[in-house]
Amino acid sequence: MEWQTEIMAAQQRVAGHIVETPTLQSRAFGQDIALKLEQMQHTGSFKTRGAFNTLLALDVPEAGVVAASGGNHGAAVAYAAQKLGHRARIFVPEIAGPSKIELIKRTGAELTVVPGEYANALELAEREASESGAMQIHAYDAPLTVSGQGTAMLEWEQQGLDADTVLIAVGGGGLIAGALAWLGDRRKVVAVEPMTSCALHSALDASAPVDVPVSGVAANALGARRIGQICFDLATSLDVQSVLVSDGAIIEAQAALWQAHRQLVEPARATALAALMSGAYVPAPGERVAVLVCGGNVAPDPTFG
Repeated sequence: MEWQTEIMAAQQRVAGHIVETPTLQSRAFGQDIALKLEQMQHTGSFKTRGAFNTLLALDVPEAGVVAASGGNHGAAVAYAAQKLGHRARIFVPEIAGPSKIELIKRTGAELTVVPGEYANALELAEREASESGAMQIHAYDAPLTVSGQGTAMLEWEQQGLDADTVLIAVGGGGLIAGALAWLGDRRKVVAVEPMTSCALHSALDASAPVDVPVSGVAANALGARRIGQICFDLATSLDVQSVLVSDGAIIEAQAALWQAHRQLVEPARATALAALMSGAYVPAPGERVAVLVCGGNVAPDPTFG
């Protein structure tokens, strides 16, 4: 697949349906860092890009669309379906959290909250799609999803990104796959995962996607049990560096984004910044670093101050 061609086509396809999210240059975290604020996208995450790209590229059946999600993908598919006039049925695990569940409900989509984790929701979504004839939109391991997410990195470069290295949080791998697909080897991409939900890190160690246990503060967004094949193939072909961070480091980075810039993000979306703040990733002298901040669906926490 010619990924760059697909991502440029995706950008043209979704234009007018998504927000061009802002960027920020910050010195608040001990070094000069470029940030892209994808939590300011429709429904609070980059996922809207992949949802619109998929729905606009394919003929949607009368039965509509089905999606399984930790929360953000479901909200994005529900929102895009509502805007384009399609029926949507969304399956999320109970750990999705109240803010994401309420967001999906507000779109008018049919919502099923499933006991367990993302994998359990995916099983029911696949069954529903098979029985109803609805089109399933995968959260991360589908070419149209990946090329849609890749428009975030294309857009950032068009906005003048000046960085040698980009740090990106990883769950199932759709966002980092899109970034890798667009960038190739032109910039270094570092994958950042929680220690307790590390599907890509485990796959790289095993030289193949493997099932991993999922837990921790970021599990409702970075809780994929197995990394997507598209992400794994791109990450191995480009020799991506993978680092892990603790829950404590993630919470600290989440609070720091609020305190420094009044950016309220999910724990999962502070994970990439946590790698810098905790020392899990240490840039070389003079290395220009960027962090993709990618989701804001979290209830305000008064302890941030």
